[in-house]
Amino acid sequence: MLVMCTSPPRANRPARGHAALLRASLIILLLLWPRPSAGKKKLYIGALFPMSGGWPGGQACMPSAQMALDLVNNRSDILPDYELELIHYDSMCDPGEATKLLYDLLYTEPIKIVLMPGCSGVSTLVAEAARMWNLIVLSYGSSSPALSNRQRFPTFFRTHPSATLHNPTRVQLFKKWKWTRIATIQQTTEVFTSTLDDLEQRVKEAGIEISVRQSFLTDPAVAVKNLKRQDARIIVGLFYETEARKVFCEVFKEKLYGKKHVWFLIGWYADNWFKIKDPAINCTVENMTEAVEGHVTTEIVMLNPETVRGVSNMTSQEFLAALMSRLGGKNPEETGGFQEAPLAYDAVWALALALNKTVAPLKAKGRRLEDFNYNNHDITSEIYRALNTSSFEGVSGQVVFDAQGSRMAMTLIEQLQGGSYKKIGYYDSSQGNLSCTNRWYIQNSQPYLNNMTAVGCMMALAAVFPLGIDGHHVQKSQFPVVCQFRLWLLGLGFSLAYGSMFTKIWWVHTLFTKKDEKKEKKKQHLEPWKLYATVGVLLAIDFLSLMIWQIVDPLHITKEKFTKEAPKEDLDVLIQPLLEHCSSKKMNTWLGVVYGYKGLLLLLGIFLAYETKSVSTEKINDHRAVGMAIYNVAVLCLITAPVTMILSSQQDASFAFASLAIVFSAYITLVVLFVPKMRRLITRGEWQSEQQDTLKTGSSTNNNDEEKSRQLERENRELQKIIQETWKLCPSLKRSLSCRHSLCMEAHLPRG
Repeated sequence: MLVMCTSPPRANRPARGHAALLRASLIILLLLWPRPSAGKKKLYIGALFPMSGGWPGGQACMPSAQMALDLVNNRSDILPDYELELIHYDSMCDPGEATKLLYDLLYTEPIKIVLMPGCSGVSTLVAEAARMWNLIVLSYGSSSPALSNRQRFPTFFRTHPSATLHNPTRVQLFKKWKWTRIATIQQTTEVFTSTLDDLEQRVKEAGIEISVRQSFLTDPAVAVKNLKRQDARIIVGLFYETEARKVFCEVFKEKLYGKKHVWFLIGWYADNWFKIKDPAINCTVENMTEAVEGHVTTEIVMLNPETVRGVSNMTSQEFLAALMSRLGGKNPEETGGFQEAPLAYDAVWALALALNKTVAPLKAKGRRLEDFNYNNHDITSEIYRALNTSSFEGVSGQVVFDAQGSRMAMTLIEQLQGGSYKKIGYYDSSQGNLSCTNRWYIQNSQPYLNNMTAVGCMMALAAVFPLGIDGHHVQKSQFPVVCQFRLWLLGLGFSLAYGSMFTKIWWVHTLFTKKDEKKEKKKQHLEPWKLYATVGVLLAIDFLSLMIWQIVDPLHITKEKFTKEAPKEDLDVLIQPLLEHCSSKKMNTWLGVVYGYKGLLLLLGIFLAYETKSVSTEKINDHRAVGMAIYNVAVLCLITAPVTMILSSQQDASFAFASLAIVFSAYITLVVLFVPKMRRLITRGEWQSEQQDTLKTGSSTNNNDEEKSRQLERENRELQKIIQETWKLCPSLKRSLSCRHSLCMEAHLPRG
């Protein structure tokens, strides 16, 4: 749409000129006003976007939905004969306001073919009423488990997963780590109660027992004490963020944390939720940090973590860039619904694909989408069938609906380690696939640099063979080639192996040891190309220096003569010992340049490794192992280089010393860098194996079994006494009841 801005007419401006300008403006406006494509029929979507209120999700979800609508309308392969148009209002996330707006949508032309509400309360109202008008409801921002009810909401779908989606992930983790008994603590609200009911059913089917179930309204102190008294080890907590701080303050007081306990929480709290000062608790930040360490969270993935192009031909990162452009540079943290925006985007695509799928079946029945009205059940049934079978790749991941119309999505699993959340896996509910692996550990160690290190070590090891070759093994004319070959293998092998390790430690030092605020902001950004470019520079320096050496002063054979020796058998024969060297005219100069340059790199590497030994970063998570490998390589190289020069005339000792130094430095480097990664892959990670060993105490066998047994026996005896006393009261109660019955009968007898 073109908005024309003109100056207000001055008092002395001729009326004719003003009229001409107005006519010209109207002509331009009419020419440029967006019009529907010729022959296309409009289908209307009635949407409620909460732009304000408790959850102002429409601030980002509405632009996201409109962006998807524009792309759909420009596609020639999706609804080519139709154009979708959005008619939307601000529901303010208020069911009362939504009631009035729903009335306007239903009783005001044009007819809407689908309704798209947000907020669980608003969606509940709309979905319950929609059945009366034969309308499909597709929500983008409703998580209440109560909406997963086909009897109550027969035409409801949602791209926002239900809050109960966390439960399959939890059950899979319980089964993976062989935990058979868990405990729960919940805040008594509808959403958590229904979530816990769903969890109870799922764990029962999996053969897992909920041994303790505690709840609280505002004060969790008693509930936490009961968990401690019942010796709960694996605990699922369901509560809002403010209550989470209260719970873990009590957890700290009761010492219900540590390696013997695992807490499972919801993942949508703020990352620093336990550090926020809260007047409702009397625990310090240090107390809270100690209590929450090691807990596991599950969070629904709303943005596809993979770089794939879905049905809209857009990756998740490209979607975010386009959305930011539509938002005009607004701060995402201050824009309501920014996290849920991919769900609104995919909701429009799900609807468009479903409507497109209904065109052919409706045509076979002699119907068309534009024939829809609120009494037409056939068209609604076709749209329902098409949505129910939806399956496509969206910017939020794979879009699939379950039997209740709820989105089946991936769940992110994280653990709080050292005060920050670390990814430990994903769960794909649509395929039942738990990928609780260490690929993030491997990925964050920069695997391409690891590969370069491995290749460099293999090149250095391969150089050992030409080091041992002399004139007896090759012809004299081929010996200079062997000399060059060993030089290039050692030079480039060192650049790849040590250069890739030096690059890691260099960038860790550059980005993570700066203390001014400007460089602190750069901590989270480490582009891989910078790492590869650094290795490339080191490799290029070596390549150019070796090339110049080979062209200007190439290596050739030189023979060193020793004192003639007379054999014991024949005094008339003298033996002239000779030693063949690979040398050049200015050999010492070239060696001085190469050794000086590489020696400085080795010393700088040692310094950087020392400086970064206390740095903790997830971007290059094996930098401490790299530091150990650098120490190893530096010490061996700094010792080997001068020793081999001194022993150059003693070929056996020189070869033995050089080859052993190469073999040891290469193998130690490979062991230090790769064995921990292999161990994590085999044992499912250090945390998992360690926790599995210590947390198996969550089953019935633990160190306090005898004490628990005695306590249960005492409680059993007390209960038996109560039962006996109750039975003693039974006869007197029966007599009282019979007397009361007799009095009642007498009261109802007719009086003569």
